[in-house]
Amino acid sequence: MRQSTKLTLGLIVVAVLAAGGGYWAGNRGTGGSHDAVANVGESGNSAKQERKVLYYRNPMGLPDQSPVPKKDPMGMAYLPVYEGEADADPASANQIKISTDKVQKLGVRTEAASMKAINKIVRAAGRIEPDERRIYVISPKFEGYVERLHVSATGQAVGKGQPLFEVYSPELVSAQREYAIAAQGVQSLQGAEGEAQSGMKQLADSALMRLKNWDISEEQVKALAKSGEARRTMTFRSPVSGLVTEKKAVQGMRFMPGEILYQITDLSSVWALADVFEQDLSLVKSGAKAKVKINAYPEKIFEGTIAYVYPTLKAETRTVQVRVELANPGQLLKPGMFAQVELAAPIRKNTVTVPLSAVIDSGVRRIVLVQIKEGRFEPREVKLGARSDDYVEVLDGIRDGELVVVAANFLIDAESNLKAVIGSFGSAAPVGSASPKASEPAAAHPGGGAAAGHKGEGKVDGVDAKAGTVSIAHGPIASLKWPAMTMGFKVANSTLLKDVTPGTAVAFEFVERQPGEWVITGIQPAAAGKASAGAPPAAPPSRQ
Repeated sequence: MRQSTKLTLGLIVVAVLAAGGGYWAGNRGTGGSHDAVANVGESGNSAKQERKVLYYRNPMGLPDQSPVPKKDPMGMAYLPVYEGEADADPASANQIKISTDKVQKLGVRTEAASMKAINKIVRAAGRIEPDERRIYVISPKFEGYVERLHVSATGQAVGKGQPLFEVYSPELVSAQREYAIAAQGVQSLQGAEGEAQSGMKQLADSALMRLKNWDISEEQVKALAKSGEARRTMTFRSPVSGLVTEKKAVQGMRFMPGEILYQITDLSSVWALADVFEQDLSLVKSGAKAKVKINAYPEKIFEGTIAYVYPTLKAETRTVQVRVELANPGQLLKPGMFAQVELAAPIRKNTVTVPLSAVIDSGVRRIVLVQIKEGRFEPREVKLGARSDDYVEVLDGIRDGELVVVAANFLIDAESNLKAVIGSFGSAAPVGSASPKASEPAAAHPGGGAAAGHKGEGKVDGVDAKAGTVSIAHGPIASLKWPAMTMGFKVANSTLLKDVTPGTAVAFEFVERQPGEWVITGIQPAAAGKASAGAPPAAPPSRQ
């Protein structure tokens, strides 16, 4: 009995061993696959938990990378970029992503960098003056009396050769008689000896020269020689076409040699004398073009050329006079008129330029947002050169033809707001989306650290579209630790107020552009239940 029990137990052990050996033998070729599956699962979980860091990027979105962890000058840690992420490509690591909808809301506008000539406009106040080379005076060279006036009013227009006045002078009559007698003597001594004839001819020539030196016209001299009779009066004529700008002659008055009786000015060309400040003097060159505007003709622009830069400076005003010559058809420009003069001063002939509004200038560095493609922007630090009124030269950082952001409201106000800009750009989710909630703290933006943007929900209390402001009774703002209150906000773009009316429940995003200045960057109607939950139960004291 005892032997039978032992035999039975031995057979069972043998059977179990055989079955185990057969199972091991049958699964020898496939047993490893189970281990492999297990190992794959374990390695997958390990890989998921321990991703490979490719590099660390600048938290402010600047083109700066580091193979090891470090911090920027502001103490912000560089952000890791993992293998397999969308930002793993170094070319897109520093790019800002923004939805097309938000581009329209923020009013982002772009313009291509282009090759332009940089011209600075020097503006100066001036006045219209007559061309000094076109001013003529009538001043007799002998003593006499004004016998008759043909032109008797200042400002009267006269033509060249037109009679102005007649004078009587005993000296003139005597000189005419001397010439007439000498001329007759020459005629009578034609057959006489040569010495007598020569002496008489010299006397006639001397009398004729005296008359010419007194500005007696050739026509009057010929008439005197022909008739032999001296005329009692002599007529003075205008030497040029123009206006009588000064008249001192009065009928019957006595005048002395050299006394100015008339002044005639040709106003077909005038001068604009501009007072250019000392610091702009190096930009003004003779021969450059100039534009002149007159208050009397605001719709007209008179173009001229810089003819002369005066060599002296007025110590009282620290200005130098610059002469601009202007054609004056129709004599619209009158001496004494005030003028606004714009002098074009070329600085660079052909260089890469961007609009001034494209540059975010902190005083330490200058950044331009470049549109890489639709909805994707890259901040670049640029080196700037010469500036004009509208454009600035880019020495490094931007290439010809690249699209740059030229209008994004508060986004280009100051370098201190660049952090807020990147934070706002990084959130592609529409306002009022379920995640993150408006009452939660703002999420970290792509630049690292807490985003400068905040979210809230409430009810519109009032709208001032002209001033670009809206008053909202909002619920608590957790990111700022604000309680529920009613306060006023500015809007980044007036188009944000298009669908906003008093009483509307809204969800909105906002940033602090300057200390105490809160600007809404996105706003839209919210679900009724959600908005009412976030609105304050009662309007507490307003926060201004």
